[in-house]
Amino acid sequence: MKSILFCENNYAFGILDPIKQVLIEKGYDYIWYVTKKIIKDFPYSSDNYTSQISELETFNADAIFVPGNAVPYYLRGLKVQVFHGMAGEKKGHFRIRQYFDLYLTQGPYFTNKFNELRDKHKDFDVIETGWPKLDIYGIDKSKYIDYKKELLKEFGAKKVILYAPTFSPKLTSAPFLLKVIKALAKNQDYVILLKFHPLMAPEWIEKYKILADSIPNIYYKEEKNIVKFLLIADILISDTSSVVYEFMLLDKPVITFNSISQHIYWENTKSFNDLIPLIDKNLNKDPFAKSREYICKQYHPYSDGKSALRMVDATRGYIEQHGVPEKRKLSFLRRMKIHSLFGKPSKSS
Repeated sequence: MKSILFCENNYAFGILDPIKQVLIEKGYDYIWYVTKKIIKDFPYSSDNYTSQISELETFNADAIFVPGNAVPYYLRGLKVQVFHGMAGEKKGHFRIRQYFDLYLTQGPYFTNKFNELRDKHKDFDVIETGWPKLDIYGIDKSKYIDYKKELLKEFGAKKVILYAPTFSPKLTSAPFLLKVIKALAKNQDYVILLKFHPLMAPEWIEKYKILADSIPNIYYKEEKNIVKFLLIADILISDTSSVVYEFMLLDKPVITFNSISQHIYWENTKSFNDLIPLIDKNLNKDPFAKSREYICKQYHPYSDGKSALRMVDATRGYIEQHGVPEKRKLSFLRRMKIHSLFGKPSKSS
């Protein structure tokens, strides 16, 4: 099975790498597609990769694994949606854009909703596999424990707090929590890690970088894979971000500011002045521990570290049963959207 690992944004690297490892183990051929805007961040330069769609056309893939929202319709290959997060309340998560043949879902909450959409649209299939980015939870949850110990020792602290807001301008807490994070850092028992989405507005990234430069126990680092920070943090501060669910699956407390989630199974506040006392409350009493059980069962019940394997096997099995689709039926506007993002197909296509 020849596969394309399709990356529009650099968060895709950590999602697709476990799939790559399975492809290697099975002896399947693969190529990375990495857009030019993120090529400087690509961490696997010894792998086969390209930024040219024309090279993907000649690669003649059987499957294309995509953690983004779009993929060129004219490329050969079963177009597989593997998702870039688990925030089902966000506007576009359940939007069907007609580009995908197969949706590989993370857990029952997502599977049930996409099955309803499949019955409506009748032009894609759904298989529940789990999410490959979280395979490390089942394989090596303590991978960065020594790093955490060194970090706490360096700052003479007791707890690691992770602040990881969404980038969405309407949903991000970044403009509201700058002063709160500064005040929180007065407690020397905390090391505060800052992790921003690659699409976060540069002005807010810069303001938080300046804050980190001026206060020793506020720590900002260009770390592409947030999983490292999730594993070492004791508590998460966020908003309406899918990272909330990723963190809860580690069975650790979360505090959000103005989350728009329909069902909230963690501490949420509409007042930034409450944040500091809520951190103490959740670190010491953890009042939402029971609620996290529901999230684990519904959003991602897989703790065996084999979601990437299930994805590859499901894709291979689907192709064996149905073949590689000849083409997808798309509206004129959808085709034009793809042309604007990736260019038109070559004449040979």
